[in-house]
Amino acid sequence: VQLVESGGGSVQAGGSLRLSCTTSQYIYSAYCMGWFRQAPGKEREGIAAIYTGGGSTYYADSVEGRFTISQDNAKNAVYLQMNSLVPEDTAMYYCAVKSFCLGALDGREYAYWGQGTQVTVS
Repeated sequence: VQLVESGGGSVQAGGSLRLSCTTSQYIYSAYCMGWFRQAPGKEREGIAAIYTGGGSTYYADSVEGRFTISQDNAKNAVYLQMNSLVPEDTAMYYCAVKSFCLGALDGREYAYWGQGTQVTVS
């Protein structure tokens, strides 16, 4: 199973980006997809997740109100709309998948990971 992220780039503070994560094949009828990020020298941080079976969403305090996670089941895609970006959001962003969203922002039980997309905010 491959997860492919896209949409990263460089943006000025206050700007927006939308990240996409698509799956290469059918994984489960419903699954939990999470977005994580890791900045140089820092631990990986779970920032958002969505359960595609019912649309429940989960956010870290650091992005609540600025980032929105959404899904397009027809495209096997999940999006992360990031608004009001600040330099502290600079990191490599990864999407990952597991069966259920128990512990949605804890990356340890996620089975599949993408290669990441870089987001730089200046």
